[in-house]
Amino acid sequence: MEKTLAFLKKLQSNNNRDWFQDNKEEYQESHEEMAEFAERLLKGLNQFDEIETASGKKSLYRIYRDVRFSKNKEPYKTNRSGSFRRLGESRRGGYYFSIQPGNTMIGGGFYAPSTEDLNHIRKQIELDAEPLRSALKNKILNTFYPDLMGEQLKTAPRGFEKDDPNIDLLRYKNFYLMHSFSDKEVLSKDFPKKVIEGFKAILPFFDVMTNYLTTDLNGESLID
Repeated sequence: MEKTLAFLKKLQSNNNRDWFQDNKEEYQESHEEMAEFAERLLKGLNQFDEIETASGKKSLYRIYRDVRFSKNKEPYKTNRSGSFRRLGESRRGGYYFSIQPGNTMIGGGFYAPSTEDLNHIRKQIELDAEPLRSALKNKILNTFYPDLMGEQLKTAPRGFEKDDPNIDLLRYKNFYLMHSFSDKEVLSKDFPKKVIEGFKAILPFFDVMTNYLTTDLNGESLID
């Protein structure tokens, strides 16, 4: 990831269209490096999960920012990121990665679930939170992800008791896990392997959340 980190470091100090056009060749080289990296991740993911995303290149987000409704008018993102969507309604959730000098992260989960899905997850947690708590204590998962992350309400969500024993989980609006890497780790030869290991570690969490979302409160499947 040497080309990508080097390009992004320069972009952070030169975030304007003239500089970008003058250095378009360097951007293209870093983009090709990112596409190759993402393709390695996709192949690794397909060894233990089924991924809907068609290719590594298609997983990548555009570097161009939409500045129409933003106070920040810088035209380019200073990170390169992407995501892989799990295949099928019964395999909810997705994997995410972001390469940025000093702030590289990977993870996965359920970011901004629909109102219907969020309410259903909460009802499942209210009924039986032990599968989720057990998954979050998984030793392999904790090697990368010691804590569940996501935006939380300050009080109990509507329809749930504030003294519920699982109120710490019920307050979440998003459910995801994130792990950071140093630049030194990003530049190491085994970085793609480490990312794939990190993605695989999320599976216990995905298994529980997918089961919550695809069964009713009696444990019957909601998938036809």
